[in-house]
Amino acid sequence: MAKRGRKGQAVVVTTEHRGVFFGYATESGVTMTLKEARMCLYWSADVKGVLGLAVTGPNKSCRVGPAVTSLLLEKVTSVAETTPKAEEAWLKGFWS
Repeated sequence: MAKRGRKGQAVVVTTEHRGVFFGYATESGVTMTLKEARMCLYWSADVKGVLGLAVTGPNKSCRVGPAVTSLLLEKVTSVAETTPKAEEAWLKGFWS
């Protein structure tokens, strides 16, 4: 994983327990820590799924929780690097 920015690489991570998270990672693996982590609890069809969250990010129809300083994730099933556009959208923290 390429490290982008001083916080790490902006990523969308999924877990075995169906969690979908955004945050900044410096490494990836089955267990990993995200800085400034947020969870997406709902996304609408127009986002086009989990990979859409990594490409375009959440929109006003989504439910994204507040950021925590650090989050330890276990049973990670995927890690997708985000685009700058998606990162910007995640940082808005939509909850509708």
